Amino acid sequence: MSQRWSKKKSRLPLAGLLFMLALSVTFMVLYNERSIQQIHHNTNREQDLRETSTFTSFVHPNLPPRNNLEVLDRFSRCNSTNEYSGKKIGWVDHTNGQGQGSDFVATAKEEKCDVFSGKWVFDNSSSYPLHKESDCPYMSDQLACQKHGRTDLEYQHWRWQPHPPCNLKQWNVTEIWEMLRGKRLMFVGDSLNRGQWISMVCLLQSVIPRDKQSMSPNAHLTIFRAEDYNATVEFLWAPLLVESNSDDPVNHRLDERIIRPDSVLKHASKWQHADILIFNTYLWWRQGPVKIQWSSEEKGSCEEVKGAEGMEMAMNAWAHWISNNVDPNTKRVFFVTMSPTHQWSREWNPGSEGNCYGEKTPIEEESYWGSGSDIPTMRMVERVLKRLGPKVSVINITQLSEYRKDGHPSVYRKFWEPLNDDRLKNPASYSDCIHWCVPGVPDVWNQLLFHFL
Repeated sequence: MSQRWSKKKSRLPLAGLLFMLALSVTFMVLYNERSIQQIHHNTNREQDLRETSTFTSFVHPNLPPRNNLEVLDRFSRCNSTNEYSGKKIGWVDHTNGQGQGSDFVATAKEEKCDVFSGKWVFDNSSSYPLHKESDCPYMSDQLACQKHGRTDLEYQHWRWQPHPPCNLKQWNVTEIWEMLRGKRLMFVGDSLNRGQWISMVCLLQSVIPRDKQSMSPNAHLTIFRAEDYNATVEFLWAPLLVESNSDDPVNHRLDERIIRPDSVLKHASKWQHADILIFNTYLWWRQGPVKIQWSSEEKGSCEEVKGAEGMEMAMNAWAHWISNNVDPNTKRVFFVTMSPTHQWSREWNPGSEGNCYGEKTPIEEESYWGSGSDIPTMRMVERVLKRLGPKVSVINITQLSEYRKDGHPSVYRKFWEPLNDDRLKNPASYSDCIHWCVPGVPDVWNQLLFHFL
């Protein structure tokens, strides 16, 4: 048999076999390529159909309002509410993508130390707390926990200590006033930012002679003035950053929340000349869906979106203004991340059914993260802020404040509505586990601000 398949005799049969094999392989390759092309064709067609069906139109924000555009106030109403059109806020990135890096805890200043990572250390020295509640004539009854009956004052003595070798810059009131000489420092946001503003005023006012300081009446824009420094520390009520029907600093508890998602111009007209701006927004977006009125739509024509969607629109409208109007060499802008809540004690004490009421010490578990801080929202904020690059510095208060379940007013504050007997018998049912006692956690937020100034 081996002689029949000698080299001479096997040339033609072997060549034929190779030819047939090559032809078969070529056919299979061509067939498979055609099949792959068909799959890609079908996939692309399906993708095109999906993209067509979910086509997103972008709205250019902060355009000059038309003459007959209604200014939203607490009397504004939706005459009709339509399904969400899918429109988004679009803006041009003037920073050429030069962001702050990949880590959200970084700030616009390159820091070798992460001062947002650390632990709370009890400090019973004479230097802590940094101010006394009773010494501040501008203290809010919403935050004055000692005045309203809280006797465990340990919450005032916890000092934030970043992990070694990092340290916070030592608090120096005179140095801050020198930084502020001839300048306007303005906090813009909701009641949590107002709490930080009150903390800052209480920290700073002690070195100013009483006849050289003044506070304007509570209004949309409230101003503390230090005459000798020609400086102001101000608070602008703008809980949603964009124009809304909740912009009245007193009468803003409404059944229907309406925003104009493509414009911050109403508020920006008041903050645009400030030298140092501290923004926040978060809590109000967690209270269910919001109605939106585009600047281009007729009066009373609304759409409804989830709170998180509305917040993303507002953040982008705000970012567009920052991108076009802020020179970081002449204006400092800070964004304060979300302030956590402590509504469910089972999150740090499994099996319990309370909240922050009765809590007297911080949480020690370094990885603790409660349900009051929404991670998808934080990631959205990160994406927006990165586009602004060095124009905005981040003050990341979230993780360090997560530990402070003991720092809320709970029942030790003034409540604006009378409490009935049933609620009084159950303190946890009306405890404020959102805001913070002052002195307390907001003082540390201001220490962080000072650190980066």
